[in-house]
Amino acid sequence: MKAIRVHQFGGPEVMKLEEIPDLEPHGDEVLVRLRAIGVNPVDTYIRAGSYDPKPNLPYTPGKDAAGEVVGGGHRVYITGTVSGAYAEYALCKPADIHPLPKRLSFEQGAAIGVPYATAYRALFQRARACPGETVLIHGGSGGVGTAAIQLARNAGMTVIATAGTDEGIALTKKLGAHHVLNHRQPEYLADV
Repeated sequence: MKAIRVHQFGGPEVMKLEEIPDLEPHGDEVLVRLRAIGVNPVDTYIRAGSYDPKPNLPYTPGKDAAGEVVGGGHRVYITGTVSGAYAEYALCKPADIHPLPKRLSFEQGAAIGVPYATAYRALFQRARACPGETVLIHGGSGGVGTAAIQLARNAGMTVIATAGTDEGIALTKKLGAHHVLNHRQPEYLADV
């Protein structure tokens, strides 16, 4: 099978597409045929060697993906792997496999794990946000930002979001932000 492998920490150039042996599940591991893979900032920090714990080299990067369980065909999204997600297949623990609703594409499924978990933790575990409160989501057009807008709106909050492009501003409005500011404008914080 094909996989992206990292043999030394560094920039994107250290990622190499390689042919590696097919994966074989052991114990409770589940083999998933990947159809889409999420790329998150944490993946770049790990690859650069600036995030602990560091993986043993060589390794296949990636935590988030979506695909089908081999042998069962069930559509799933995954939020962690034993083997890495930048590959055709991944070995996963059952706790990291979640049903992917038919209305979601594999690409959407691959974007759930890190962005939504991060947004949820920030809003509800760290900030302890409550319905009726106002929340500022800086970078509302990014992966975590789009997740945070949706979670905050669903929880009954007033959402002020920022974005830096016309496309990002349109996206944050489409997702339901009540107010959107361009964070590239010098006085945008005064507008908050």
